[in-house]
Amino acid sequence: MPEESSPAAPQSTLKPPVATIGQIGQHEGQSVTLRGWLYNLRESGKLLFPIFRDGTGLIQGVAHVKSVSPQVFESLKGLTQESSVIVIGKVRADKRAPGGYELDVEDLTIVHRVPESDPYPITLKEHGVDFLMEHRHLWMRTPRQSAILRVRAEIMRATAEYFDSNGFIRTDPPILTPAACEGTSTLFPVDYFGDPAFLTQSGQLYAEATALALGKVYSFGPTFRAEKSKTRRHLTEFWMVEPEVAFMDLDGLLELSENCLSHIVQSVLKNRAPEMRTIGRDMTRLEPVKPPFPRLRYDEAVEMLNQAHKDGQLEQPFEYGNDFGSPDETWLSSRYDRPVMVHRYPANVKAFYMEPDPQDPRYALCVDVLAPEGYGEVIGGSQRVSSYELLSQRIDQHHLPREAFQWYLDLRRYGSVPHAGFGMGIERVVSWICGLDHVRETIPFARTLHRIYP
Repeated sequence: MPEESSPAAPQSTLKPPVATIGQIGQHEGQSVTLRGWLYNLRESGKLLFPIFRDGTGLIQGVAHVKSVSPQVFESLKGLTQESSVIVIGKVRADKRAPGGYELDVEDLTIVHRVPESDPYPITLKEHGVDFLMEHRHLWMRTPRQSAILRVRAEIMRATAEYFDSNGFIRTDPPILTPAACEGTSTLFPVDYFGDPAFLTQSGQLYAEATALALGKVYSFGPTFRAEKSKTRRHLTEFWMVEPEVAFMDLDGLLELSENCLSHIVQSVLKNRAPEMRTIGRDMTRLEPVKPPFPRLRYDEAVEMLNQAHKDGQLEQPFEYGNDFGSPDETWLSSRYDRPVMVHRYPANVKAFYMEPDPQDPRYALCVDVLAPEGYGEVIGGSQRVSSYELLSQRIDQHHLPREAFQWYLDLRRYGSVPHAGFGMGIERVVSWICGLDHVRETIPFARTLHRIYP
């Protein structure tokens, strides 16, 4: 009998593996499935050049009228911006392409088509800031804004990494508080079941409590300041990391600040270089950000500012006892290639909880870390008052409600020790590291003086 032939193997219906644009280089020469959106489309005769995005990057596709089915070619040819798609294509290396690779389109499935009658509002042309902020929920899809948010995520990751790997315990403070930390003029009041309460300005006071329980702690969360400020550095809602350490003095705090900030910057340079290039940041300006940072006493900084005024570099002389304004911070930081630490401000202009210098009580054991290139203060910290008597006196002098601070005074009643900590605003750090003109681009949805939409 003739030998029976084996049945033909069924043709595989498996689709190519799903890949992201950010990892596309791992699939050179292979067909992959991308899931994303159409960013832009260019036509050249029988060739289509769609650009796809998927949240990890952009890649240009190539489709020739003879290389894909007529249905795919026609679907792609009429596709509208930001329509969502699933595209299959072969990855091809191309040095001319922005990411080094292109995608030879093989198949296309439209998940959702943006109608031509209601087109995507943010086109590749220029738009005004007000228009973009009104459409912030869509603006963040653009390459530069997406890159900024990825750098922000890296900064937050690296911040937590630094503290987690150095023996700190994360302890989260409440957002609703009974009293002010930085002064009553910048509080957002809320009704707490008939009692007055406020959105937190800082988690510091609560971090002091957990530091005396756990030794080294940090909090990381949103904070709120009702400042009626329109400057490029201010938001009414922002994120802040606040470490606090028992048995730490000001010198230890300076070292902690520079090590933390250096770790963050170097992590961004190592892990987010492509995003930094998309943003257009000159990364050579950040490479020197390593310890040690220069240190200046407040008095030395004032002397430098007034000398700069005499030399015609600053318009106004600096009045001793004031906080530094933007022109002062910009000039001071321009003298250095890394952040500068200004310490020991006059005690009478600083917060009630700051420890006076035992060598000269006219000064507070505090520090402001000023970022280079005019980005201002990114860290503010101090050694905290450890004496019950002095803290009690300070609370009265600042006309703060004693009943709201009884628990805070307890920290000095029962086992008080020298301790110190700082606050670092994430958005200020993002603004500096990315080289942005305005802090509103540093957070997914900015809250400013007259903006609470979207």
